[in-house]
Amino acid sequence: MGRINTNVQSLVAQRVLGSNQKSLAQSLERLSTGLRINSGKDDPAGLIASNNLGAEIVGKNAAISNSNRADQVVNIAAGGLTEVSGLLTQLQGLVTSSSSTAGLSQAEKQANQLQVDSILQTIDRISSSTSFQGIKLLNGNFDFKTSSVNSGVSDYKINAAKFTGNSLNVNVLVTGSAQQGGQFLSFGAATIDTATGSQFTIEVGGSQGTRQLTFSSSTSLTNIAAAINSFTSITGVKAKTSGTGIRLDATEFGSANFVSLRVVNAGGITAAGSTGVYDLNANNTNVAKTTGSVAFASLTNTKTNKGQDLAATINGVAATAVGKTARINTDFLDVEVTLTDTQSRTLGSVGGSNPALSITGGGASFLLGGNVDIAGKVSIGIQSVGSSKLGSAALGYLSSLASGQGQNLVTGNTDQAQQIVTAAISQVSSLAGRLGAFQSNTIGATIRSLGVAVENSTAAQSVIRDSDFATETAGLTRSQILVNASTNILGLANQTPQSALQLLG
Repeated sequence: MGRINTNVQSLVAQRVLGSNQKSLAQSLERLSTGLRINSGKDDPAGLIASNNLGAEIVGKNAAISNSNRADQVVNIAAGGLTEVSGLLTQLQGLVTSSSSTAGLSQAEKQANQLQVDSILQTIDRISSSTSFQGIKLLNGNFDFKTSSVNSGVSDYKINAAKFTGNSLNVNVLVTGSAQQGGQFLSFGAATIDTATGSQFTIEVGGSQGTRQLTFSSSTSLTNIAAAINSFTSITGVKAKTSGTGIRLDATEFGSANFVSLRVVNAGGITAAGSTGVYDLNANNTNVAKTTGSVAFASLTNTKTNKGQDLAATINGVAATAVGKTARINTDFLDVEVTLTDTQSRTLGSVGGSNPALSITGGGASFLLGGNVDIAGKVSIGIQSVGSSKLGSAALGYLSSLASGQGQNLVTGNTDQAQQIVTAAISQVSSLAGRLGAFQSNTIGATIRSLGVAVENSTAAQSVIRDSDFATETAGLTRSQILVNASTNILGLANQTPQSALQLLG
């Protein structure tokens, strides 16, 4: 080796030393930051995957925060409902105690009415004051808003709805009519004609109970119908005269309601002409069958005719129906629609080419997913629990129990008042149950699911991006040794050309 202009060994030693120093610097960086990927050059694909996972983790953590916030909102609403429920229970007791006409003075009834007024005022105050950060929760603020409600819809309740755009049409298609249970009693005359010394005794029953009624000869059909109707609240059966007969109908539609009839004593009424008991026409329950009658004397066993529940689809989904009310509960729509008597018997689309109703907004909406899209959103309708909203159009509303109103406890109809209070209790209980299910099944499950997802995503990101200290420590030690060795070798390589000087003698 006699060349001194080019020291190849030194160049090799320098290259190796630079490589070892670079490896040492990388090990020091990874150990100091704790990250295996500190820039794109370390692992381009790994950096992309790590950043994507990081974005997902941030979104999921925000969704967990939203879920916890939603849980607190519902907690506050549920607390208000608990108080309202307790007040309604007290109201039920006041109505019951005020229904006793004997042994209860006018002053006591007036005192009870003062309590009723106080309870109604408190319910309205809770309805308007229950709030979260100033947002009222129980005054209907979070109820869904609707428009274009068809006249065939007598009542509706929107529990949840998710949609894009300005509105969501609710289309109801009646595929099977709702019916009341019913029977027709034909006497062939405007009065009954029993044998001498005999009486006509029947047992009329319905979903509420049964009553046995006895009538003497020459009793008019009008009086018989009136007698049956005097027990309607007890039997669930109503009567009306029709020509020379009496029609019995269940007070409500649906398979849970029925009319039963048993002739305890036919009173010698002969089976002449068209007398007897007829079923209603299956295709048109407004009229009775013209054949298949059962003679009064033969009806010693109870004859029962049940009603029929509505069959319908809502937005193409087969609905669960009870009486005239149909409901669907899907991820995007939970709605309950009650039809009028006529509409529930009419097959076809409610509203024809128009929707039964349109949802135009409202509801309490929460984003419980990591991505801002309709799949991650949930909504729930929270109806008002004010006294003017609890009850129904058919029965009346809770506010009608106030002083001076139709169902007050001093001069009003306490039977009707109790039905209204019962309906209000059912509505509040139903709302509280929906909120509880929303907390448990939707919010609770979402928080748990997102928590697991965050854990798994964080673990995956760690595997991709974090440093393995055992490996990096071993690499650091190796790099340190190699750098020291390379430095010593470079020194030796730089001294090698000096041996050429010996040739100059």
